[in-house]
Amino acid sequence: MTNANQATGKAGERYAEAWLVARGWTVRARRFRSGHRDLDLVVERGDTIAFVEVKARHGSRFGHPVEAVDWRKQRELIRSAQVWADRYGRTGQAFRFDVIGVLIEGHRTRIRHVENAFALAVRP
Repeated sequence: MTNANQATGKAGERYAEAWLVARGWTVRARRFRSGHRDLDLVVERGDTIAFVEVKARHGSRFGHPVEAVDWRKQRELIRSAQVWADRYGRTGQAFRFDVIGVLIEGHRTRIRHVENAFALAVRP
């Protein structure tokens, strides 16, 4: 991954985090690592934990960023989420997977939040 792509990704994560916090979510973890995999954001609101994958792009020439989370990426996210839930989860919490796409076009930034983007029963 190029430095420019890494910078775009980090900027996207900052935009997504600010967007979620403004909507009442509390950040529990940023870039939680499990082996070579990571969860971009783990956020909590009430008894719900959302494992959030953030995809950021400059422009939509290659499609919207949320479309980049394919079944392989979902499998990695599920594995990392299970590790997080085993370590930090509490009984009674609901778990879900969200995807946030961040389009950065010049001075304009657009965010698309897909709640419950895919499913899995994660156990605490």
